[in-house]
Amino acid sequence: MRPDDLVVKSTGTNSALKLYIIQNIDRKLPLSDISSAKGMTMTDFIKEMEAIVYSGTKLNINYWIDEILDEDQQEELYEYFIESETDSISSALEEFDGDYEDEEMRLYRIKFISEVAN
Repeated sequence: MRPDDLVVKSTGTNSALKLYIIQNIDRKLPLSDISSAKGMTMTDFIKEMEAIVYSGTKLNINYWIDEILDEDQQEELYEYFIESETDSISSALEEFDGDYEDEEMRLYRIKFISEVAN
């Protein structure tokens, strides 16, 4: 059997979760509600959203970012990520020395990647 003849089948579980997340973000539901509805911790939910944006799908979470970060904080983070050579959260947390929580930083990075990445 040649490799060209192989067929890989998947259950579609990940794509169903991805679709659920995208649809509910489009509806502007609170991220905490979306994650708890799927029985996920916020950390795991954020990892799933990161996977979505890193695969090239944009997520508009501006409504949520506006709830957790004020305009000045968003501008400060935007400037950091646009000028930074890395999108490493640990580097960003070190740079801001406790001004932001890990969750806030990761959520802002999702917004940034969705808006700026091509």
